[in-house]
Amino acid sequence: MLRSLLISLSKAAWARKIVTHWKFARRVVRRFVAGETLEEALEAVRTLNQAGMVATIDHLGENTSSREEAVSAAADVLGILDAIDRHQLRSNVSVKLSQIGLLIDEDLCRENLRSLLLKARETGNFIRIDMEDSNLTSPTIAVYRWAREQGFENVGIVLQSYLYRTEKDIQDLMVYDTRVRLCKGAYKEPASVAFPEKHKVDENFDRLVDQLFTASHKWGLPALSPDGRVPSIPGIATHDQARIEHARTAARMREVDNACFEFQMLYGIRRDLQDQLIADGYTVRIYVPFGTHWYPYFMRRLAERPSNLWFFVSNFFHR
Repeated sequence: MLRSLLISLSKAAWARKIVTHWKFARRVVRRFVAGETLEEALEAVRTLNQAGMVATIDHLGENTSSREEAVSAAADVLGILDAIDRHQLRSNVSVKLSQIGLLIDEDLCRENLRSLLLKARETGNFIRIDMEDSNLTSPTIAVYRWAREQGFENVGIVLQSYLYRTEKDIQDLMVYDTRVRLCKGAYKEPASVAFPEKHKVDENFDRLVDQLFTASHKWGLPALSPDGRVPSIPGIATHDQARIEHARTAARMREVDNACFEFQMLYGIRRDLQDQLIADGYTVRIYVPFGTHWYPYFMRRLAERPSNLWFFVSNFFHR
């Protein structure tokens, strides 16, 4: 009930207007967001790299409503790729297709994505296509497949274990050496398309991890690139200790080297676990969001874990 309410509020313009004008909210959000400027995001990535972690940078924003906004968002990503190259950071970039025009004109979206992939190719980098709500799953996968058909290998995708369809999606996408970031899913979805019970989502997550390890073997167990930018096939995105332990056990059983998969976590969440995984010899990639459009992202983070909501509320009363 609480999770559904928070996810609904993430889309509510009136709630966004209230929360984004609270000074204490802007302070608390820094737990989950690196800052509002690219310079702040680059500094966060530099600190993570020094701690032995790699990163993916996301310029927050989704559902652009005009061609001009979509083109501007793509230009911002081009700037991020240049900055990563200039500062020689161990990071790639994540992009939501609705941010670069998918809801306006699919041809515009493809044109913008092509420019990003060409720049990523030029700078030796990689673009991860983020997944959004289930209405955009098929269009997002279609654009990913188009990119691969155009000869771009420096692109991957996010898939969600709460959707019934994901097992088949992985099977279909492994006609390519698809780099998959597997997460549970952070949107409000109907029971007709997604598992309504948490334990079912968890069980499916473990099955899909196993499926990704099998697919990685099929493609010769590609490893993380030396510069930390191009990931291995399985990107296991979770803060759930039980899911992590399943992945570690599954990797050992299938003789998958630590360099051939990575754990992915969100900036500011379970830092203790991030440090422990690095100490145990695993690759950890941190999702580093930045920008002024932080409200929807922030609300989805509150919806995911009660501890995040408690952190927010306790800061409200001690501001």
